[in-house]
Amino acid sequence: MITRQRAVELAEALLAEQQGQQPTLPELAVCGVQEHVFGWLVYWQSVDYLRSRDFGKMLIGHGPYLVDGKDGSIHHIPVTVLDGTWEEPYLEHVRGVKPPDPLLTTIRDMVSREGVMAALRHLRKQAPQLGLQDAKRYIDAVRNGGQPAEGLLSRTQPASVLPIETLTGPADVVPPADQGGLAFG
Repeated sequence: MITRQRAVELAEALLAEQQGQQPTLPELAVCGVQEHVFGWLVYWQSVDYLRSRDFGKMLIGHGPYLVDGKDGSIHHIPVTVLDGTWEEPYLEHVRGVKPPDPLLTTIRDMVSREGVMAALRHLRKQAPQLGLQDAKRYIDAVRNGGQPAEGLLSRTQPASVLPIETLTGPADVVPPADQGGLAFG
């Protein structure tokens, strides 16, 4: 688990690395940290602005870094998606959490209320990328009380684009200090 202090250290190290690679960048510093369900949002700004509060020295439009609370990887969140539209694609693309099939509940209800043919027509209309045989396999799985195969489910998902950029991979996570408990191993 990444602590607030470790998140700041990782973000500061990345800022220093970026400044080393791009000497024309102004000096940068962390200016705020906010806890998030996925880790820590680390805000940064030019040191000149932080010292002077002169808006002419302020960097704008960059957005914070998310330091992942599990592995310490760092991701840039553009200011244009700070409304939360980045969270579901982050779960899917970075953490590997598959979103629920948006059609599954509807198709289950339709099969039981309106029958297989109505459900098949609805599925083909909503997921035209499924051919007739694939749609039939999808419906058969639902009718038999199961879940369609992953290959079918993935084709009913809207395409998601990760609106953020991964800047670093997992960090070396510093284990918490020994709590004096028994060690197994």
